[in-house]
Formats: sequence, structure tokens, C-alpha cells
Amino acid sequence: MPVKELERLETGSVRARSDRELVAGCRRGSEENWNLLIEKYKNLIFSIPIRYGLSREEAADIFQSVCLDLTKELSRIKDPQALPKWLMQVTAHKCFHWKRCQGRNVSRDVEGVNIPEESIPAEAEALLQEVQQEQALRGVMSLLPPRCRELIHMLFYEEPRRPYQEVAASLGLAAGSIGLLRQTCLDQMKKRLRNLGFS
Repeated sequence: MPVKELERLETGSVRARSDRELVAGCRRGSEENWNLLIEKYKNLIFSIPIRYGLSREEAADIFQSVCLDLTKELSRIKDPQALPKWLMQVTAHKCFHWKRCQGRNVSRDVEGVNIPEESIPAEAEALLQEVQQEQALRGVMSLLPPRCRELIHMLFYEEPRRPYQEVAASLGLAAGSIGLLRQTCLDQMKKRLRNLGFS
């Protein structure tokens, strides 16, 4: 996630509004709330077709289809807290059927695990758990102090990896303090993840 995006999350309303607030706003016809809801979950939705081995263009088609379903079904989703799971399940099912309809019966492998056609729900559940963890990680990242977010981004998300001296210079810190700050930031992330039920 780019640093500018992280900064936007810190000050913007994506983090500030709960799913319950966003869904309520969407149901009232608020375009702003709809945009914020899609912004919040676009990476989650888009990541699933990529895992299924679909091209970026096909993933974009799946994304559009899921968003269309969401507009139709939003009023029927009783618990907004269940929205991420609903999105992941719908997306996983669409991906499976997309591959089948395109005649891609060569393999139903997802991340190297062969799953028979009759167990689509099991396949969706496997993806669901992994993507939930990634979504939680993104959420936790957005709650970290700006310096921690920047540090974590530089150390773990950038390719090629930068040496500590370069990271320290970018953050205006002494190179010797990076290790301690890194550990402090990771401890904050672990604590937040544990509070969400991830170990």
C-alpha cells in the first residue's frame, strides 16, 4: 500500500466509519457512503480472482459483478459485520463459476490445493480465512501511528527491500533506532490482531 494511501486512511473517513454506518448510508442512497464502502473492500474483492489465477481484466469483470450484486443485496444483509464474509463468499463463487464457464477445467487448484467441484463452499471457506487475515492486517495497518505505518511499509511492502540506513534517513531517525521502532510497531500490530481474534 503506497504511503500516500496510508496517509489518506489515517485522516480520511474510510477508517473512521464502521461498516454499520457505511451500509446505513448506502441504504439511504448516499453516493459518498457507497464510494467509501467500495474503497474499503476493493482490495479484498479484487484479490480473490487473482488467487484463482484469473487475469487482471477478468478480475475487474468479477469485481464489477460483485459490486452489482452488492447493490441488489445490500438491503437484505441483516448484519453489516457479516459484509466482508459475504463479499468473499460471493466473489469466490463467481470466480469458480467463471473458470468453469470459460472451459478452464484443467485445474481447480487454488494456491496449490486441488478441490473438487462439489465442494465450492469449502474452497470459498479456505480463501475466506486467508483473505480475512489480509483484510484485518490492512485494517490494523491503517490504525497505526503514521511513523509506524511508513516504517512497516518501507520494511515489508517495498521491493527491493531498502537497507536500514536508507529507511532511517527517510524517516529522519538514527539507523540504530530502526530495530527498536520496528519491534514496537510490530508489537502494536500483534496486539490489535489478537484483539480481533487472530493469533
